[in-house]
Amino acid sequence: MRILAIETTCDETSAAVLDGNKLLSDCVYTQIPLHSSYNGVVPELASRAHLEKMPSVLKAALKDAGIEKFEKGCVDAVAFSRGPGLPGSLMVGRVAAETAARLCGVPLIGVNHLEGHLLACELENGRIAKPLQFPLIGLLASGGHTEMWLVRSYGDYKILGRTRDDAAGEAFDKVAKLLKLPYPGGPEVEKLASEAPGPGPAFPRPYMKGTLEFSFSGLKTAVSYFLQKHPSPSLDEKRLICRAFQDAVIDTLAHKVKEAAYKFGISRIAIGGGVSANSALRKAFSSFKNLETRFSERKYCSDNAAMITLCALRRIQAGKWKNSIKADPVLEQASWRIA
Repeated sequence: MRILAIETTCDETSAAVLDGNKLLSDCVYTQIPLHSSYNGVVPELASRAHLEKMPSVLKAALKDAGIEKFEKGCVDAVAFSRGPGLPGSLMVGRVAAETAARLCGVPLIGVNHLEGHLLACELENGRIAKPLQFPLIGLLASGGHTEMWLVRSYGDYKILGRTRDDAAGEAFDKVAKLLKLPYPGGPEVEKLASEAPGPGPAFPRPYMKGTLEFSFSGLKTAVSYFLQKHPSPSLDEKRLICRAFQDAVIDTLAHKVKEAAYKFGISRIAIGGGVSANSALRKAFSSFKNLETRFSERKYCSDNAAMITLCALRRIQAGKWKNSIKADPVLEQASWRIA
């Protein structure tokens, strides 16, 4: 089974080809340089960049996979991220995928981008290394989303909680902006936090007792209020602020995941999304007692088409797919469905 997949939910233009359990290609064009001067993704610029780069990214993915051109029999299916994401960006990916599917005469499979981040935990060194074991608690933490799922099997997902405001990665970026750090902010905050001489100021932990949901806007506001009282912080002071903020985010995520695991009697955890690349977060979750934690390999934490090929493969294996699925910027439903 050879699958071509396209990913364009936000600011990465990506295409990949999976053959059996091996990735033949995995090409990603990042728009970070384009958006860095704005300290965030500009949707209109993102969709234009996807449109401009899609032909070259697809060409590179086909070349790496040993495919000369789109023709009958070159792949068995074409997949794309149908959402959630930026409307203009999703449309570019959807049109490119539909065109490829028509040229190849194969099914078009639209999948949930967040499911991709979960299943990316199965990828290792360009292969499907080890299938996930169920049931498990899935944590998806990125710049646009923070959600926790009860995962009973492939395609059987129940959302236990999601952020009511800022996503965890979004909070990292906003705090970085407050500290006048370069974009994207997450890696910059992590770097300074690792250099902090101590734990830093005491910031709140938004545990939101009684729910399994998240809220990080108040934590970001706490950093803002602290900076109002301590303007123009030195480099060491910035390091302490980053450390304190990062610790608060990690403590909150860890608290919620452990609470869910104990509530449902589950001993397995899978974590995906850009925030899961954070070294301090990985260390904290790896220290859990009686809980087995799996992470995405760091190269698969950010948006990529490799994880979308895997989503499509699992759906094909289960017979759960439908041809010509439309893009959906919201895509509230996480479980597989035909309609």
